[in-house]
Amino acid sequence: MLARRRVTKQLIEWADKIFVMEQKHADRLESLEPGATAKIVVLNIPDEYHRNDPELIRLLDERVTPCLQQSHDTE
Repeated sequence: MLARRRVTKQLIEWADKIFVMEQKHADRLESLEPGATAKIVVLNIPDEYHRNDPELIRLLDERVTPCLQQSHDTE
C-alpha cells in the first residue's frame, strides 16, 4: 500500500518524532534528511499488515504509547 501523503524534507524537519515500522523506512527518511536520525523511532513491526488490522493497532498502541509518555515526561 502506498502512503496517502509523500514524506518530504520539510515534513521531516517539522516533526518532533517520527515513528516507522521497519529499519528500511528509517533508512529512506535518513537519505532524505540525514539530520533526522535522532527523531526516528523504529517500532520493529513488519510492514505486512493491512490498514486497521486489529493486530497492527494493538502493536502500535503497545510500542508507540510508551514513547509518547516518555516524551511527555521530559517536557
